[in-house]
Amino acid sequence: MLYYDWLCAHIGEKTGGYSKLLEYLYARDFTYIIPLDGNRAADGIDLRYNFGREKGIADYIIASYLDHRPCSILEMMVALATRCEVHIMDNPEYGNRTSQWFWEMVQNLGLSKMTDGRFRHGDAERIINRFLDREYGPDGSGGLFTVGSGHGDMRSVEIWYQMEWYLDRFD
Repeated sequence: MLYYDWLCAHIGEKTGGYSKLLEYLYARDFTYIIPLDGNRAADGIDLRYNFGREKGIADYIIASYLDHRPCSILEMMVALATRCEVHIMDNPEYGNRTSQWFWEMVQNLGLSKMTDGRFRHGDAERIINRFLDREYGPDGSGGLFTVGSGHGDMRSVEIWYQMEWYLDRFD
């Protein structure tokens, strides 16, 4: 649970208002259709080792305790939010916006109303399956990033490019 708490701290979820949603996202494996989205899964797995280094836990211990399953959706989204901030949008003027990027993805997916009092497993499952199966709008609506027209059909574009086009609006 220490690792899960560490993930949640990275996205500013300390009050527990979305704990059911976050637990659901942590329990679900991130599966993908577009091969290069495997990089997003690899980034999520890398978070486990970042956690270990930060906490002084050897890689072999992380491997034996955390690497027993594929990357979760939560890990992928936290890793992607971290990449948004650290590798693309890093600007000391704005502070760290990792949690902003994460919660924007939650909103874009249509999950922002799923606070603990309103969380419905079946609704979350339907939304996440739609995302994983790429059954969202061609402009990305219903996926992690809504980018509008002009970039082609987001259902056939890897998540990394969707993110870059989404972030272009912040330049």
